[in-house]
Amino acid sequence: MSKLTLKTEGDRHVVVVRRFAASPEAVYRAHTEPKLIQKWMLGPEGWTMPACICEARPGGRIRYEWADGKGGGFHLTGEFIAVEPFSRLVHVERMHVPDVTPDNRIETRFEADGAGTLMTMRMTLPDAASRAAMLATGMEHGMEASYVRLESMN
Repeated sequence: MSKLTLKTEGDRHVVVVRRFAASPEAVYRAHTEPKLIQKWMLGPEGWTMPACICEARPGGRIRYEWADGKGGGFHLTGEFIAVEPFSRLVHVERMHVPDVTPDNRIETRFEADGAGTLMTMRMTLPDAASRAAMLATGMEHGMEASYVRLESMN
């Protein structure tokens, strides 16, 4: 099993890389089909995603709502910029925690890697302060918990 790696580039970029033991088509579908997203993109144990909109087409809307089961939660909104089935997604997202964060432009690539997929996600923030605030959340722990859940679905 692979764990994600996270590195920074310059003062505005974050690059997350992870390998999955599934085809690019399967990993892409898990990132674009609402019924699949709601099963794995949950972060730490105990969280759920009661609402999921993911219109995987240029201009399509994104809205994910998470709940912690204790009355707390947050949501994300965004739009797709580019969609290349099974290989590349580009979207912009904003977290509402509860104040809205600056736009985060994300390009995600899904590349065949042996019998699996190498996923590379490159995030571009508007400035160094926005990137620092995002990294201070410990987001990589929730991301990895979600990715472990995704791998168990295959």
